Amino acid sequence: MISTAPSQLPDHQRIVITGVGIASPNGNSLREFREALLEGRSGVSDYEIRYVGKTLAGICNFEVSRYQTRKDLRRGTRAGSVGVYASNEAVVDSGLDWPNVDRSRVGVYLGVTEHGNVETENEIYELKGYDYDTSFWSHHHNPRTVANNPAGEVALNMGITGPHYTIGAACAAGNAGLIQGAQMLRLDECDVAICGGVSESIHTFGIFASFKSQGALAWHENPALASRPFDVDRNGIVVAEGGGVFVAERLSDAKARGAKIYGELAAYAMNTDATDFVLPNAERQAECVRLALQRGGFAPDDIDIVSTHATGTGAGDAQECAALRAVFGDCEHTYFNNTKSYIGHAMGAAGSLELAGNLLAFDDGVCHPTLNVDNLDEECRLPNLVLNQPREVGNVDLILNNSFGMLGINSVVIIQRFRQ
Repeated sequence: MISTAPSQLPDHQRIVITGVGIASPNGNSLREFREALLEGRSGVSDYEIRYVGKTLAGICNFEVSRYQTRKDLRRGTRAGSVGVYASNEAVVDSGLDWPNVDRSRVGVYLGVTEHGNVETENEIYELKGYDYDTSFWSHHHNPRTVANNPAGEVALNMGITGPHYTIGAACAAGNAGLIQGAQMLRLDECDVAICGGVSESIHTFGIFASFKSQGALAWHENPALASRPFDVDRNGIVVAEGGGVFVAERLSDAKARGAKIYGELAAYAMNTDATDFVLPNAERQAECVRLALQRGGFAPDDIDIVSTHATGTGAGDAQECAALRAVFGDCEHTYFNNTKSYIGHAMGAAGSLELAGNLLAFDDGVCHPTLNVDNLDEECRLPNLVLNQPREVGNVDLILNNSFGMLGINSVVIIQRFRQ
């Protein structure tokens, strides 16, 4: 097995994060997002969507016109806009001399849960008003709905001529985008990887209707209290939109330009349950975590913070916690938290947003909590599960980020505090 441990790799194979772009329901920059997590500010609010009616969602409110014209917005998609905003913000944050960057050596790798549902639903809804006469069908529909659209809109907007594509990895997609970017950098297919995940999920009524039919759509009179991973009184998922995009580079290139470094990709792993369409498999999840640890050369108690995937469903939360107990046992110095309790489930962007929200723990030594846990489900009990209030944990060197999805796809990313 080829190890991804940074200590075993030369600088041109070590991958670092040098920029972060955020579009989230409770913050549109890394600093703003981190402050919301530490201050307990929810991004969930009332929402209404056709056919389903009143519900709740994590809704982004970013400045769409910062990087796009009205024509861009008219022709494109919401997922594209989220990606364009977060990608441009990540590049600005990275300090790259963008006007002089060789765009043929930049790659765009964005994870998505689904794409095209919103646009197709909207077209059919509008077509109903024309007695389903398809001559009124938008000629923009095909480029809006092709699977590579979100990454393609970013490439068009930013003049990137290197490779671009989306990674369909369900709710593991945010991690998968970062992993793909790292692999392409190591293969020398690009010098800069714009990578992570995006989601426009709240704009499709189908996702709300489907979760509702499963009895898995969260509701609470107070929207801020609706997303309740690990809590006995949880009643499902809060759907959210958002984007978390990283600029990733080889360490040799980052050092050459004196870039700031948020962290280093220490290890990663992906596997598949192969057991059910939607029900998770704790054994396979534990195997994925162990594989990432093995590849990085880490013991479980080396990990300082574990960012959980927990969505707020009984089976999902319990199975992941069983997997974590199997791996981490009674590790005294490993802390566990969850970000969906603030913003809901951002689907394709979940993994990248949740990782981003924990990155600044390398600087401040604080583990942000899981909100809304009033009555802990005993099946979700973990040592050092941080609940309701931030916890000062001291020196943070390793963050492990879980991100799992339907059809049994599992992903784990480990980020290490950068050291020369």
